[in-house]
Amino acid sequence: MEIWDILDKDGNKTGKTIERGKPLKAWEFHLVIHVWILNGDGKFLISRRSPDKYPNPGAWSPTAGSAVTGEDSLSAALRETKEELGITLDPENGRLVTGYVNRNALVDVWLFRQDVDIDTVVLQQGETDDAKWAEAGEIRRLFGGYDFLHPEAVRSMEDVFRMAVN
Repeated sequence: MEIWDILDKDGNKTGKTIERGKPLKAWEFHLVIHVWILNGDGKFLISRRSPDKYPNPGAWSPTAGSAVTGEDSLSAALRETKEELGITLDPENGRLVTGYVNRNALVDVWLFRQDVDIDTVVLQQGETDDAKWAEAGEIRRLFGGYDFLHPEAVRSMEDVFRMAVN
């Protein structure tokens, strides 16, 4: 059972928690993170969601997930990446790119510049079933063909791509 901190619209903890799957009120939020990993060749590590994973089964995406009680954004990013891909990210390699609101989620988007050997990726059963390095152009093509997460989940994708070249 996953428990989330309930946040206000400014991202402050309210002192309340909620079990994943329970409805939040219109003015309540929880923290979600997206993690983009960029290697020295200018490619991003993306993973494919398992066919049974809701929402968007079988879609390619950056690592994403919800913060659990007590976690901040960076801690959630590091944990989710370790859980879903078996990768230990160096916190010094990460930078918060942007944040946005998506319904009852406050979404923080991270970019980590770190080389990872694709052969060391360990996929989490039930979460991910494949991973690969992809250039921004390939990710845009996947997105255009609806093989990448829906627009709400990657509305910050172009922000990440811009930051990657700077």
